[in-house]
Amino acid sequence: MTLPSRTRRLLVTATAMAGVAAVLPPAAQARVLDRDGPWPSNTGSVHITETRNTGSFFDGGMKRYYGIGDGGQSESQDPMFVVPNGGTIQNVILDAPAGDGIHCQGSCTIRNVWWNDVGEDAATFMSSSSSATYLVDGGGARSASDKVFQHNGAGTVTIRNFQVHNSGKLYRACGNCSTSYRRNVVMDGITARSTKVLAGINTNWGDTARFRQIAVYGSSTTICEKYRGVPKGSEPVKIGSGADGVNCLYSSSDITIR
Repeated sequence: MTLPSRTRRLLVTATAMAGVAAVLPPAAQARVLDRDGPWPSNTGSVHITETRNTGSFFDGGMKRYYGIGDGGQSESQDPMFVVPNGGTIQNVILDAPAGDGIHCQGSCTIRNVWWNDVGEDAATFMSSSSSATYLVDGGGARSASDKVFQHNGAGTVTIRNFQVHNSGKLYRACGNCSTSYRRNVVMDGITARSTKVLAGINTNWGDTARFRQIAVYGSSTTICEKYRGVPKGSEPVKIGSGADGVNCLYSSSDITIR
C-alpha cells in the first residue's frame, strides 16, 4: 500500500527527531522530547539551621536541604547558602523552610538546583560590578508566590533550561534598592506553567531582558513587564509590558504558547 505524501513526510520527520535524540546525552534527550521534563527525587535530607558558605564549589549530591526561615515570603530571612565570587553550587534540592535561598555575592553558577517550595526568594544576585555574570543552568522552582530570582546587584543573569511552576515572577530586577544599577537578564529554554510574569525590569535604568526558546503553558503569562525604578523607600511603578526592541527583546518566534 502506498502512503499519502503527507503521512510519509510526518513519518520521516518523526524518525529524524528520534535519531537526533538517540545521539544526545540523557539530559539533552529530555529537553528534545519534553521541554517540561521530570522533577527529581532527593537522595536524602539534610536539616541545617545556619547559612552555609559553599566556598568555590559545592555539590549537594541531590540531597534535600531545609531548615532556615519561616517557610513564607517574609523579607530579610537568612539564606540557606552563600556563594562567593566565582563559586558554583550544584545538584541541590531546596525545600521549605528554605529562607532566602541562595545568595550570590559575585559572579556565580547555580547548576541543577531545584526549589520544591520557594521561600522569600530562590536566589539573589548581589555583585556591584557591571561585569558580573550569574548563570542558572538547569533546575526548576515551584510555588514562589512573589518571585523566584531577585537581582539586587549589577551585571547579567542568564537562566537556561529551567522550569518554573505556580509562581509570581521568574525574575525581578530590583526597582527600589539602595543603588540603582543597570541590570540584564537572558532567558533561554524556559518552561513556565501557572506563572504570572517571566521578567520584570526597570526601563528608566536601562535594564534589558532577552528571551529565546520560551514555552508557556496557558495564555495568561506576561513575558516582560516594564517598571519605572524609584529610590529606596518608594514603590516602583508599572508602566507597560511586551516586546519593544529596546528593553524587552523577543519576537513571536521566541515564544511558544501551549
